[in-house]
Amino acid sequence: MRYQLGLYEKAMPGGMPVGEMLAAARDAGFDHLELSIDETEGRQARLAWSAAERAEVRRACEREGLPVSTMCLSGHRRWPLGSHDAATRERAGRILRDAVDLAADLGIRVVQLAGYDVYYEDGDADTRRWFLEGLRRGIDHAASRGVSCGFETMETPFMDTVSKAMSYVRLVGSPWLGVYPDLGNLTNACELYGSSVGVEVASGAGSILAMHLKETVAGTYRDMRYGEGRVDFAAGAAAARDAGVRLFVGELWHDGRDAWREGLADAGRFLRARLDAAFAD
Repeated sequence: MRYQLGLYEKAMPGGMPVGEMLAAARDAGFDHLELSIDETEGRQARLAWSAAERAEVRRACEREGLPVSTMCLSGHRRWPLGSHDAATRERAGRILRDAVDLAADLGIRVVQLAGYDVYYEDGDADTRRWFLEGLRRGIDHAASRGVSCGFETMETPFMDTVSKAMSYVRLVGSPWLGVYPDLGNLTNACELYGSSVGVEVASGAGSILAMHLKETVAGTYRDMRYGEGRVDFAAGAAAARDAGVRLFVGELWHDGRDAWREGLADAGRFLRARLDAAFAD
């Protein structure tokens, strides 16, 4: 296989044990699971999993025949590295270190970082400086654990394109920091700026670790089914292929349907058709 296609855990009903999520992702035809560490207390609590709990996740991966290969670390939305509040910055740094340690213990290769200096505050020169300082400390720790981190392209102007993310990759200058763009968010940004998804992806060639495949339309960034938006997945996958990307994750959300398992399988078939076309030549 020339690429791997993972599944974001929020595509399934909340509260499922990891083993059940692994089995559902496998049965729907996906190659790995992406774990979420978001701003909710329940998922933040995963950072404090005991050694026994971490070992149980590893056993579940072996039992179900599917790895947890990536992590979406979106908790920095609530506790950002660039916050004006020193206590919040301290917690943000701890979240990043703990997430890297959890990834190392579970065999996760790539941690996706939210490309925000701040989210619920106004950004300024100080928030950007604190963000970079905290980022450098976090990536030093990631390097010591052998875990790669990549910026998600977001829905806010601070880091909504690959080229903006690459400016921080160059400032940090570590082989353990790259970009993990969201094709849906990037599509919206390119429409806003009159730029090209292909050119943006090419700007990160050699530094793009993985890609989120998500459907969007102008002004809407989530909770859409594949085929209902305007994202050109085949072209985006081809650009990613040319930039060296081989790891993809389908990012979608459980919409409350009883037939959610069938929905996962439909999503997998939709994405694989586009990825297979991109990787055919």
